[in-house]
Amino acid sequence: METEIKRTSTKDIIAYLTEKFPGCFSIKGPVKPLKIGIFQDLAEQLKDDETVSKTRLRQALRHYTSSWRYLKIIKVGTSRVDVDGNEVAEIDEEQAAYASKTLKESQEKFGNKKAADSDGKKPYKGKQSSSAGSNKPADKKRDSAKFKSVKSSSKPVAKKEAAPLKPVESATIKVGGNVRVQLGNTPMKATITEISGKDISVQLDSGMVIKTQLKNIYL
Repeated sequence: METEIKRTSTKDIIAYLTEKFPGCFSIKGPVKPLKIGIFQDLAEQLKDDETVSKTRLRQALRHYTSSWRYLKIIKVGTSRVDVDGNEVAEIDEEQAAYASKTLKESQEKFGNKKAADSDGKKPYKGKQSSSAGSNKPADKKRDSAKFKSVKSSSKPVAKKEAAPLKPVESATIKVGGNVRVQLGNTPMKATITEISGKDISVQLDSGMVIKTQLKNIYL
């Protein structure tokens, strides 16, 4: 009897999910927003499939829902689908706004990294002779005025204080419960999808699944 090879790469697992659940996943062409909490449904469907572990499945799902291709279709009114491709709920304004923000930040991060890499490879071609003219009194006066203008416009902006978060008790959390997760300085709405010891998996409203701990979860 042949032993099946475990699928460990994210690419292989996503290809397998596309083959297994064609109404839900796709590698090329249009993408469909996934149901909140779909990880639990997938884990149940694949519980007898020894080639895909829960850890690898979670990683693949996180990769799939964090892609630009996926985030671009999270729009208000678009329907989320379950593992069989059935429409189950519509995306609201908050979910769409979060996806748009995540996409923008990801694109800016990628763009800045690309620009930095490009700048690091370009040789400096500035003309040293042009610096000689900057010693003129008129140039110094103009530079001083420019510095004052920049300095005066860089006043710190007062930040709004966020509403206080209420910590949750370990006895009160359950799969399917709605909570808020502290990610950086911004609490995000999420749904608990799995509880495994100290590790708690939650799915953000954008569809992204992350693993965290009780200390980062609030009501």
